[in-house]
Amino acid sequence: MINASNIYIKYGNRVLLDGVNLVVREKDKLGLVGRNGAGKSTMLKVIAGDMIPQEGTITRPNETTLGFLHQEMDLPKGKTVLDETMTAFEQVRSLEREMEKINHEMATRTDYDSDAYTKLVQDFSDMNERFLVLGGDSMEAETEKVLKGLGFKQTDFQRLTDEFSGGWQMRIELAKMLLQRPNYLLLDEPTNHLDIESIIWLENFLKYYSGAVIIISHDKQFLDNITKRTVEVDMGNLFDYKASYSKYVQLRAERREKLQSAFDNQQKVIAQREQTINRFMAKATKTKMAQSMKKQLDKMERIELDAENTSSMRLRFPPAPRAGEVVLDARRMAKRYDKLLVLDDVDIQLNRGERVAFVGQNGQGKTTLAKIIVGTIAATGGNMELGHNVQIGYYAQNQSDTLQSNLTLLETMEQHSPPEMQTKLRKILGSFMFSGDDVTKKVSVLSGGERARLALACLLLRPFNLLVLDEPTNHLDMISKEVLKNALINYDGTLIVVSHDRDFLADLTTKTIEFRDKQLYTHLGDVNYFLQRRELDNMRDVELKDKKKAAEEKPKSTLSYEERKRLQRAVSNAEKKVKRLGEEIKKQEKIMADPSFYEQADAQTVIKKHQDLKADLEKAEEAWLEAQMVLEEAV
Repeated sequence: MINASNIYIKYGNRVLLDGVNLVVREKDKLGLVGRNGAGKSTMLKVIAGDMIPQEGTITRPNETTLGFLHQEMDLPKGKTVLDETMTAFEQVRSLEREMEKINHEMATRTDYDSDAYTKLVQDFSDMNERFLVLGGDSMEAETEKVLKGLGFKQTDFQRLTDEFSGGWQMRIELAKMLLQRPNYLLLDEPTNHLDIESIIWLENFLKYYSGAVIIISHDKQFLDNITKRTVEVDMGNLFDYKASYSKYVQLRAERREKLQSAFDNQQKVIAQREQTINRFMAKATKTKMAQSMKKQLDKMERIELDAENTSSMRLRFPPAPRAGEVVLDARRMAKRYDKLLVLDDVDIQLNRGERVAFVGQNGQGKTTLAKIIVGTIAATGGNMELGHNVQIGYYAQNQSDTLQSNLTLLETMEQHSPPEMQTKLRKILGSFMFSGDDVTKKVSVLSGGERARLALACLLLRPFNLLVLDEPTNHLDMISKEVLKNALINYDGTLIVVSHDRDFLADLTTKTIEFRDKQLYTHLGDVNYFLQRRELDNMRDVELKDKKKAAEEKPKSTLSYEERKRLQRAVSNAEKKVKRLGEEIKKQEKIMADPSFYEQADAQTVIKKHQDLKADLEKAEEAWLEAQMVLEEAV
């Protein structure tokens, strides 16, 4: 287990971690939570050994392994996605190279009866066993499985990592870490840059992960589905709860309520005793008694009540101006970036007051359509009309990054404000937790969460009746996300939200538009209703199921008798070959199971044949599957 003892870290005048202790057991599924800036990422870096605390120690058994996915990373350039991901198996590949050397040596030597040769055979046997235990015979298949789970397509595997954005490079790094299967897996915001289907796949992977997992995340549903223990970082302290996030919120409130009650009662007792002591001190005959009472009072174990950080932004959107009944009507819209077709002949219509979620894999066109609607980019084809008196408010995915770093917070607000709102800017900033001298800070010194709050504050400066939000919860902590969600629930205009946060979208929208294969698929209900109704664990399964359904509904082709018989023979022959190879492999394995097998002179020949048969079986199974699919599609 990992043992963090008396960890103390101070930045300037601020104590971030004040002598905290934490024990992480081998199978723990732990969520590390707290407000932005509370010290979660710092604590994770300390556990990982990336940061040395000013005081305290971290201990971890030497034979254990640790993987740490953090926000800053630098993938090497010039490698394909598959090659870079398979560096996760460097230990296995090194073992494979050693086995090849021994195998070559055994094939060239003739001193079969010598002790040296016997040791060589034993070394090879031990290495081969370890090779199989480490998954050496299935590492490429496992790599492809994890990459696909995280959203990569087969066609992406041979593309260079240089071609991908930072979000997709993070997925490659995450894939490597999952394939290495360390004893302790530390993940700092792993759902950033992941779409809903990839998040759900990762949930299922981590839920049954054999080692310990520590997660920092602002995705409440993600934490609830994985973690069984929640550690809160607050005001320099750690508070440990044996519960998932939602249960922790409830237990935390109950704990503070009981502690507050006990604290209040103790304060009354202390006040009464101090009053008695002061009264007795004034009388010479009772001074000795007063001094005795004071000593007893000083020895009393005081209940400590930590100051609760209850600060949160206050957000209310201005009333939406009256718009026409049809807010947006787009027909046969298309968008192409050079040779890449993103949207193909799509239609979308929004009526006044509708609340819509855009969901789907990254790269399917959600942000593209949002930008077309708000007018920041033009469509390649089709026609779009905004309704009468439509006024758009837009929060871009990188909205906080577009703020000018050299301006102060107040100057930023003035830049976005109409004249009539100038006198209210400080009040609005105050409602977003920027008070006093904060308004004179430069944007450049703000954290990601503070920048996001400032960008949202700018949205309140003008009225609008069509609000388009692209990933608005990025960089927001859970309390701020809840405040934003409540404000959107009370917003009386038309709403479009692009998000991968299921908890945020739940009960917020009444229609879900799925982006898939350059098309739009509309479903009534919020995102959870959409997922439940389809009875699927992820949206990638939706795609596979729809393709299967389309294949089943496809008109039957009229094959001649000879063509149908030829396809059936191909399937039958492929099936027989798979069966024959399987039986031969079983015979080989029965021979290899004999304890004296590795002492035989032809042991290496048999091992080589066994490996060749397994390779042949894999190819035969693929041929059988392909022949079966051809037959099913053609008949």
